[in-house]
Amino acid sequence: MTDEQTALTDLADGAADPASASVPPTTRHPWRQGEVVELSIDDLSNSGDGVGRYAERAVFVPDAVVGDRLLVRLVHTKPQYAHGKLVEILAPSPHRIRPRCIVADKCGGCQWQHVDYAFQLETKRNLVVQSLERLGGFSDVQVDPVLGSEAADERRQDRRVLEATAAAQALEVGEAEAAIASSIIASSIIAPSIIAPPIIPLRPASIAPDADLNYRNKATYPLTRSSSGQVQAGYYQKGSHHLINLNQCPIQDQRLNPLLADVKQDLLERGWSIYDEKLHRGKLRHLGLRIGRRTGEMLLTLVSKESNLAGLEAQAIDWISRYPDLVGVALNLNGDRTNAIFGSDTLCIAGRPYLREIFAGLEFHIQPTTFFQVNTEQAEALLQVMIDQLDLQGHEVLVDAYCGIGTLTLPLAARVRQAIGIEMQPESIQQADANAALNHITNATFQSGTVEDLLPQLPTPPDIVLLDPPRKGCDASVLQTLLTLQPAQIAYLSCNPATLARDLKVLCADGAYHLTRVQPADFFPQTPHVECVAFLKR
Repeated sequence: MTDEQTALTDLADGAADPASASVPPTTRHPWRQGEVVELSIDDLSNSGDGVGRYAERAVFVPDAVVGDRLLVRLVHTKPQYAHGKLVEILAPSPHRIRPRCIVADKCGGCQWQHVDYAFQLETKRNLVVQSLERLGGFSDVQVDPVLGSEAADERRQDRRVLEATAAAQALEVGEAEAAIASSIIASSIIAPSIIAPPIIPLRPASIAPDADLNYRNKATYPLTRSSSGQVQAGYYQKGSHHLINLNQCPIQDQRLNPLLADVKQDLLERGWSIYDEKLHRGKLRHLGLRIGRRTGEMLLTLVSKESNLAGLEAQAIDWISRYPDLVGVALNLNGDRTNAIFGSDTLCIAGRPYLREIFAGLEFHIQPTTFFQVNTEQAEALLQVMIDQLDLQGHEVLVDAYCGIGTLTLPLAARVRQAIGIEMQPESIQQADANAALNHITNATFQSGTVEDLLPQLPTPPDIVLLDPPRKGCDASVLQTLLTLQPAQIAYLSCNPATLARDLKVLCADGAYHLTRVQPADFFPQTPHVECVAFLKR
């Protein structure tokens, strides 16, 4: 679904709506590319642009906020909509704030740093509500307020202090380590019955008071070379392929920032060539940084077209000695002419091929290319919502479709009789099995294959199915299999409200299931993206 389709429907029925429709032709003021017009912004699109109306047509304006009155230059016009560029703010919105990043107006990493956080959350909830109403045909559905980063921060302070103290004392570590473990376990929002703290050195998370920043546990930066020959890493400028060079990023975990500037200089001094995607020449393509929020352990990954980087092992050893929390340096090989970041082969150059992380009281080993939610705290918050809502009694068979490395399967396994994970990536299944063994979880099994193929073949009908598909949503055959299997409950996690609404409409047709609750969560502050979980019962 595009912003243009959204705008056309807005004009057709007078409401903010992510569905598509056509607008009857009317006599309109002709508009010209390059024309400067005055607009009032009355909506935000699902890509983060402000939306205003001019001559009964929608104009999409980056860096705009609902309530702004602007002068806008029309830079790309179509019969029913246009894209504009902000020329002047005539009257700022009460929701407009000063961005906390000095390159926020250029970098494409964030779209909403100029929007106050409370209004970001309100807007994200509205996006979910509108999708459910317009695309799914639902009305009077309980859509809770978005779980924001600030709320998660408060929850981490409030829950389970007594249980954390007892668990810390049970660890066979020194007094200092026990104090650290206590503070970390106290930050977990998962119920005590599934806490089994591993005996590993833990470091307190250095999370800034601004909980809507410093949240990303992973960043992958494209590399390029400036006109003066300097190695640059950063994000692409909005609407272009021009790289904005960064020495720090306010939305990534701040403990990664020192590596960003220093590693670029090391790459320059080593003289390794930088990949040119137009010519398909050069070697280094991306710099990947990853951190365990609870352990502080870090991984550094270079993505290269070729493996012959002279002196790489020596440089990797130097990085590990220089940064005490850096536990591994990896080289990922991607020789294809593609937009994909990672290739299929990853080599451990020095240290370990994984970092250790604590999630929901369990220890996970996370590799450079492993999918793991980038916002650890919010993923835990949404998991706790699931535990509370599903009201697990211990006798259920739970299937986690699209399970990845078992991030949700393993914490939930402690509350059910049997947990089954399905994932099409064999490498993820191997990691899921290893993580289960690491935590001595014996009632969770994992199967490699597509959900479309494996879900109908399950030997035991599931009582609960957890869906967590990619943005495109579930294949139609998966939905039909669910309607055949008829599990008592379905929990559907989604990062795309439009495809969520589409799939829920199928599952709830003819009264097969009842949509009881939707809980949005803000996994990506400063962007228009919203995650949510929908609960269905037969």
